[in-house]
Amino acid sequence: MAKKFKLLGEVELTKDLTLLLVIGGLYSLSVALSNTFVNVFLWKQTGEYSDIAMYNLSIVVLQPLTFILAGRWAKKIDRVIVLRIGVIFLAIFYLTVLITGKNAAAYLLLLGGLLGIGYGFYWLAYNVLTFEITEPETRDFFNGFLGILSSTGGMIGPFAAGFIITRFEKFTGYMIVFGISLALFAIAVFLSFSLKRRPAKGKYYFKRILDERNKNENWRLITNAHFFQGLREGTFLFMIGIFVYLSTGSEMALGTFGLINSGISFVAYFAVSRLLKKKHRKKSILIGGAMLYAAVLLLVWDLNFVKLLLYAGIIAVAYPLLLVPYISTTYDVIGSGWKAAEMRIEYIVVREIFLNVGRIISILVFIGAVTWFNPEKSIPVLLLLLGAGHSIIYLFLRRVQLPST
Repeated sequence: MAKKFKLLGEVELTKDLTLLLVIGGLYSLSVALSNTFVNVFLWKQTGEYSDIAMYNLSIVVLQPLTFILAGRWAKKIDRVIVLRIGVIFLAIFYLTVLITGKNAAAYLLLLGGLLGIGYGFYWLAYNVLTFEITEPETRDFFNGFLGILSSTGGMIGPFAAGFIITRFEKFTGYMIVFGISLALFAIAVFLSFSLKRRPAKGKYYFKRILDERNKNENWRLITNAHFFQGLREGTFLFMIGIFVYLSTGSEMALGTFGLINSGISFVAYFAVSRLLKKKHRKKSILIGGAMLYAAVLLLVWDLNFVKLLLYAGIIAVAYPLLLVPYISTTYDVIGSGWKAAEMRIEYIVVREIFLNVGRIISILVFIGAVTWFNPEKSIPVLLLLLGAGHSIIYLFLRRVQLPST
C-alpha cells in the first residue's frame, strides 16, 4: 500500500517511486563525489584545456549514440535491465580510473567513452521510468525531491572528496574517492533488482518521433529548447570546476564551492517544489534563465574565488526555478503527444539527442577557441555566448500550449 508523503505536499509514495528516488540519490552522491574531481585529476596530469575538452567531448558523443541503442533495447528487453546496464558501465568507468591511476590521461577517450555509454543507458532508462512511474500530479514533487537528493549529495560529496584528497599525498586521495563512487554504484545495481520489471512491446519508431517535430508544435519547441540547454551545459559542466581549481590551487576549495552551491540549492529545490504552481511555470523558467545568464557576468572579468562562490549561490537558486517547471513541462508535452504511451521511449531518446547535439557543438566551439586563439582572451567571450543557452529556453517554452500553463 502506498504511503502518503507530506513534506512536499500530499503525494502517494509507491515502492517503485521510492526506489527510483533512492537510486537517483545514490547516483547523485557518487557523481558529486567524483565527477568534478575527475576533470581536475586529468587537468593535473595534462594541464591542457583541449585535453579536458576532448575527454568531455567523448562523453557527449557516445551518450546520444548510446541513447539510440538503449531505446531499442528498452523496447526489446526491459527498462530496468537497461538502467542496470547503465549503472554497471558507470561502475566500470570508476574501476578503469582506479586501474590506470596516474596514467589516466593517456586514456582520455576511453574513459570519456565509458562514461558516455554509462550515462546513455542510465539516463534513458531513468527518464523513461520517471515518465512511467510518475503522474502529472506527482512530477513536480518527484523532480523537486530528486533535486533535494541531488543537492544533499552535492553538499556531502564535493566537500568530503576535497577533504579526503587534501589529506593524502599525490593521487592517493583521488583513488579513495573514486573507490567510494564505485561502491555506491554497486549498491545502486543491487537496489535495481527490487524495481518492478517493465517490459515493452512494439517496434522502435525513433525516426517517426524525430519527424513528429514537423507535426507537433509543442514537441518542436521542447526539442529546440533542449538544444540550447545543451549549448550552455557542454562547456560549463567542466569549466567551472577547472576555474575554481585554477583560482585557488586547492581541491578543498572545490569542495567548499560544491558545499555552498548545493546547500543553497537544497533550500531552493524544497521551496520551488513546495510553492510553485502549474500556472506559474513559464514565469519561473523566465526568471531562472535570466538569473543563470546574469551569473555568467561574474566569470568573465577579474575572476577570483569570491566571485566564484557568489556565482555558486546565484545558480543554486536559478537552476531549481528553471529545471523543476521545465522538466515537468517536457514530460507533460510528451504525455500529450502522438501515441505517448507506446512511444515514450522514442520521445525520451529524441529529446536527449537534441540536448547532446547542443553539448557537442558547445565543446567543439570551445576546442576551436582554445586551439586557434589565446585561451585567456577567448574563454570569457565564449562563456558570454554559450552562457545564454538557458535564458533562450524561455523563448520556446512560452509558446508551448498545454492546459493551465
